[in-house]
Amino acid sequence: MTLLSILTGDQLNRKNPPRQDQKRKVQAQVAQIIEAVIAGGDQAVIEFALQFDGRAIERLLVPQELIDKAEREIEPKTRRILMGAIQNIKEFHQAQLQSSWSVHKPDGTKLGEKVTALDRVGIYIPGGQAFYPSSMIMNCVPAQLAGVKEVVVASPPGNGGLPHPLVLGLCGILGIKEVYTMGGAQAVAALAYGTETLRPVNKITGPGNQWVAEAKRQVFGQVGIDSIAGPSEILILHDRLEVPVEFLVRDLLSQAEHDIEAASILVTTDRELALAVQARVEALVPTLPRAEIITQSLQNHGQILLVDRIEEAIEIANQMAPEHLELLVPEEEEEERIDQIRNAGAIFIGLWSSEPVGDYYAGPNHTIPTGGAAKYAGPLSVRDFQKHSSLIRYSKERLQKEGEDIATFADLEGLNAHASAVRTRLKEV
Repeated sequence: MTLLSILTGDQLNRKNPPRQDQKRKVQAQVAQIIEAVIAGGDQAVIEFALQFDGRAIERLLVPQELIDKAEREIEPKTRRILMGAIQNIKEFHQAQLQSSWSVHKPDGTKLGEKVTALDRVGIYIPGGQAFYPSSMIMNCVPAQLAGVKEVVVASPPGNGGLPHPLVLGLCGILGIKEVYTMGGAQAVAALAYGTETLRPVNKITGPGNQWVAEAKRQVFGQVGIDSIAGPSEILILHDRLEVPVEFLVRDLLSQAEHDIEAASILVTTDRELALAVQARVEALVPTLPRAEIITQSLQNHGQILLVDRIEEAIEIANQMAPEHLELLVPEEEEEERIDQIRNAGAIFIGLWSSEPVGDYYAGPNHTIPTGGAAKYAGPLSVRDFQKHSSLIRYSKERLQKEGEDIATFADLEGLNAHASAVRTRLKEV
């Protein structure tokens, strides 16, 4: 079976929706886990760690001395790379900071917004094979820049019953002192509702598997969440630019290795290039460490689409609203094409902007909407860790001028007490 089929643009296959029976099964399991954590607290989380992770843990909170030890044991080269990424990510997100503002009218009225950081945020970091230190930086740094007073990290137990050593080491580098050994839906439940050891948070962010995503969906309302993330996606748009075939192949595979449900799609106006990419993928994939995952991913959701014009490719991108979009067109056309792209989580422009550049180092956040959510949402940012309160100070003069209109508006809705609250004041002025 061909790993990457070559189709025409009008043959774009949408992802098959998840089977409803499997979805309902996960929903029911997660609901039971959440109820058990609410009722059983720490002990329930500890028992789930043994059941799902196969790890025996004695306590959830990681002692500070173990965080300090893990930080000291980070190799110098690794530390240098991490610090470089942290600096780039800080610089980018610093520009997103918003401040309170207000407008003062001549009649004494004051209107505006008060910007306040969230008090307490829980960040979930996957463990085991899915451990991503980059996600830890991408979630923690914006929260800290926003001014969140308490950043809490939860990550599943690995060898020795503790989170991955690099999770602990990064917590040391970032100054995070509250770290819990717990993973899965039970960790989300504990963060949302609290246990004897853990005070509940106001918001939960961070990636995870389908049980983590479903748990975030079920606790939303009790706490805020960043998003309900789906499988990763890349859409490469190519037109009339000389691009090494290996560049395209490696970028497509960078997403396919994530998950068997990941989508890797190339849309091009060049048939010869499409054939070359297809042939190279067939030859390369069997030699790769994650060949089995990549093979299933490409067979499930990988495609090469041939189109006649770049405008057709861009319209496909706007319909799909991909998580990652690579734009490979002549440099003099880049700005025009960027203006035409309405729906994409992150746009990577030109030969040297491979998607992993954004995943790890460039600065923009790599927590990006998936599954078409880029039509209405954007990447995680400092703004996700701040909230806005409206400021309204009406003057006597302005209420005198507008009060009867306001009261009449309330009358239109049949809300007599609303109208009376205004008319009572009008009698005084």
